[in-house]
Amino acid sequence: MKNNHMMFSLLLGITTILSVTHSTLATEVSQDGRAILINGERKIILSGSIHYPRSTPEMWPDLIKKSKDGGLDAIETYVFWNSHEPVRRQYDFTGRNNLIRFLKTVQDAGLYAILRIGPYACAEWNYGGFPVWLHNMPGIELRTNNKVFMDEMQNFTTLIVDMVKNENLFASQGGPIILAQIENEYGNVMAPYGDAGKEYLNWCAKMAVAQNIGVPWLMCQQSDAPQPMINTCNGWYCHDFTPNNPNVPKIWTENWTGWFKAWGGKRPYRTSEDVAYAVARFFQTGGTLQNYYMYHGGTNFGRTTGGPYISTSYDYDAPLDEYGNLNQPKYGHLKQLHDVLHSMEKVLTYGDILKTDLGNSVTMTSYKYEDVSSCFINNDNTSVDATITLHGQNLTIPAWSVSILHDCKHEVYNTAKVNTQTSLKARISNEAEQEPSSLSWSWRPEMIGSYVKGDVGVGQFTSDVLLEQKSVTNDTSDYLWYMTSLNLDENDPIWSDDMSLQVNSSTHVLHAYVNGKEVGSQYAQGHYHFLFDQKVNNFRKGKNIISLLSATVGLQNYGPFFDKTQVGLTGPIKIVGKKSNNNEVVTKDLSSQTWTYATGLQGLDNHKLYTEESVNALKWKDERNMPINRKMTWYKTTFEPPLGTDPVVVDLSGMGKGEAFVNGISIGRFWQTYLAGKDGCDLKACDYRGQYDNNKCVFNCGKSVQTEYHVPRSFLRDDVNTLVLFEEFGGNPTQVNFKTVRTGGACANAYEGKTLELSCEGRYISGINFASFGNPTGSCGSFEKGLCEGANDAKTILTKACVGKESCSVDVSENVFGAASNCGDEIKRLAVEIVCQ
Repeated sequence: MKNNHMMFSLLLGITTILSVTHSTLATEVSQDGRAILINGERKIILSGSIHYPRSTPEMWPDLIKKSKDGGLDAIETYVFWNSHEPVRRQYDFTGRNNLIRFLKTVQDAGLYAILRIGPYACAEWNYGGFPVWLHNMPGIELRTNNKVFMDEMQNFTTLIVDMVKNENLFASQGGPIILAQIENEYGNVMAPYGDAGKEYLNWCAKMAVAQNIGVPWLMCQQSDAPQPMINTCNGWYCHDFTPNNPNVPKIWTENWTGWFKAWGGKRPYRTSEDVAYAVARFFQTGGTLQNYYMYHGGTNFGRTTGGPYISTSYDYDAPLDEYGNLNQPKYGHLKQLHDVLHSMEKVLTYGDILKTDLGNSVTMTSYKYEDVSSCFINNDNTSVDATITLHGQNLTIPAWSVSILHDCKHEVYNTAKVNTQTSLKARISNEAEQEPSSLSWSWRPEMIGSYVKGDVGVGQFTSDVLLEQKSVTNDTSDYLWYMTSLNLDENDPIWSDDMSLQVNSSTHVLHAYVNGKEVGSQYAQGHYHFLFDQKVNNFRKGKNIISLLSATVGLQNYGPFFDKTQVGLTGPIKIVGKKSNNNEVVTKDLSSQTWTYATGLQGLDNHKLYTEESVNALKWKDERNMPINRKMTWYKTTFEPPLGTDPVVVDLSGMGKGEAFVNGISIGRFWQTYLAGKDGCDLKACDYRGQYDNNKCVFNCGKSVQTEYHVPRSFLRDDVNTLVLFEEFGGNPTQVNFKTVRTGGACANAYEGKTLELSCEGRYISGINFASFGNPTGSCGSFEKGLCEGANDAKTILTKACVGKESCSVDVSENVFGAASNCGDEIKRLAVEIVCQ
């Protein structure tokens, strides 16, 4: 994906594994290139992306089971280089980084795996998944024909391949991995690299093939991928995509089920109808493998999120939400599509294809094999429904939808007709506490005094030039101090009653201090370069200490030469004096002065106040004099784990910007005070018809993009737990509280002839608030009966069938709800609203 993430692959018609060589391997491409062969059987593959570091090992079995239950054949994941090799030649494959355990969990579930080694990922991941130590290697240039970089890339790629081989996890060894990927979306950015980029691309292909893994290699978004690489498509829609080799399958590695959220941005939403439309169109046009990006998005714990300004939540509006719950109706609507596609697998991979243009943007594609025929009918019109006559019967195809006719006679699925419940999520206060306000806080200030007062020894080194931030910090911290001193006297040409500090900045956030006093703070909006210009009232004759704190919020992760995007105080930095007597303006450029540098903050990076092992762990002040809305402040509280097994969130409403820790583990950055713009949100329901992009369906105008933060239960102890907040801008922790997330109810609006399944997802259905069979109107929470109504009372029927059960199903038909009058030609529907225990 353009900004990429965790993936689930939909490998439709692909139960086989692609092979680079046609030897004795059980996986290969069919001779006509239309299918993947697994043990000689043609398969279509439905897959989904799950990025293992964005969830916890305890979540993996449940996530993967729900993926399989949702109709997926394969799980796709990135391998994040910076997570596994944070320091050169020092590796980490423990905990959330345990790639082998993740792949074996996929294998144990009976699913295939697609391994996107990259090792460039994008994925809204910090620095695109590259370790920042690469940036500081002498002579290096990333993603181009540069020996220093290619040696490091080959070392990591070979490390991953050897690990996987040693565990016999490639399909050629009997394992689950049917495909692997080298590089990622390089074709989107290759042109600026010129000939060196093409040379690098060819090297990538040769290096990958030399790994001898026995399964095919992919290159997504690479129209000129060298053979035997298989080029694939990423995007909202890929039905018009054609591989550069006619003898390979048509593969969609990233079907974007939603979009990421950014601080200061609105919340994007992609409808279930549109995702299903995109999938159906892909398989209608000969698709073989489709992967959802994401199927489960997860959480950017710690400082893993890139951007800049990508939020901690990576929910991605995926079929499985950030906490692992079913995102209904998207999960169920796609599951029904998957079931239909799998039932057509043989005819799709063997059948003769006939395309018929019916006019007005309506096309019918038939697949015929032996005595079986299956049809897709798409209506690409964005506003007008189409009615066609087929085998003597009228069939209506809603605008921007695809109907699937298993036998080319009877519609079994339409992408615009959602027959799955919409689950309503409830937030339940922490019942283990007497009340949310019972949280008792202690606090302490961040120790910035030595930085802003110029104490001897606070700096780590000096330089006579302004240095780029990641070159100094090596990404070990979000924070870097730039400090210098300036001697002034009354004869200095710049001296005046009106003096200001000007900083040309490429940082994300700047805090400025002069002589121990804060001058001001500023953060970038839109473009990550700004001019900080603030009047300074406390310059003094003699020595002046200027201390500038630069803060990043995720490093650039996408674009040509993204690694060269400067971050930090790139300058120039000036003092400006304005003479009141003659309006003269005098400037003094400080850029070439001696600057002292210090990485990090005392409490965050040195003393680690968020851990119990900190030497200052006991030096906290009690709540009686606790300040609120105070910059650079630490807050700490204890809490009991919420009762039950439902996912846990902490609501950080009231806080400003900073980082949150539970039992010493960072659950990510927060930035509550950066609000979305107040314009652009459509209060009406999002219209699924027409081309989607991430600006089409947005909501949450004027609010923070994220207030709740996932706290995995594996992070919690059974008794007392600790929450520590570092607040950079100023906030009020008394509003913070813990909640659990569960299904509180559901609504559905199912069409006649379908079976409606209702579920409280582990709880009992406790009541039916509304039920009507006919032509009910309104939406969830405001349904009303129409003029057309079944003879039998729908609420009574559903109460008997469903109340007291975890789930139930009912046929939406007159046989159950009785004959309905006054309906005319209108298709009857069942509207229902249930309440969960």
